[in-house]
Amino acid sequence: MAHRRLDPDALGDHVDRLYRAAWALCGRREDAEDLVQDTYARVLAKPRLLRSDDDLAYLLRVLRNTHVSRLRSAARRPVSERPLHDADAATDPHDASEPELVLGARELFDVIAALPPAQRDVLVAVDVAGLSYREAGRALRVKEATITTRLHRARAAVAEQLREPLLARYCA
Repeated sequence: MAHRRLDPDALGDHVDRLYRAAWALCGRREDAEDLVQDTYARVLAKPRLLRSDDDLAYLLRVLRNTHVSRLRSAARRPVSERPLHDADAATDPHDASEPELVLGARELFDVIAALPPAQRDVLVAVDVAGLSYREAGRALRVKEATITTRLHRARAAVAEQLREPLLARYCA
């Protein structure tokens, strides 16, 4: 199989999809921005050879691996008793026009971020980044049937988690 170099000039085409995937992995907008930046820094640090024409699948794999590395690194650090500030409490003035959508997106990404890693990765690849089942299977290095099963379970878990607050809100 022929290898080709990753074109650094074409990486900007994938920023939006990587950002949405990162937000779903992290659960917080600020962490997602940092994760995408770290991913691009890693990819651009040295020339990359790819086996396929699918830059997005490669970038998603690097994004996921960077996220896992950051989680492992954070787990080794001591945890403060009290956070210095709550970054989520700050409001983004660009989002002030439709606060219901912002709250809904935050709630959704929080639920996705809380999924088991295997389910979360598949949901992010297919529903957030927009990969096909085949592309997601290649990116995550699992069979397409595994993608289908994990995606079904992930979607069911997200639906259940989102249904509970709605029931409490409207049935109380």
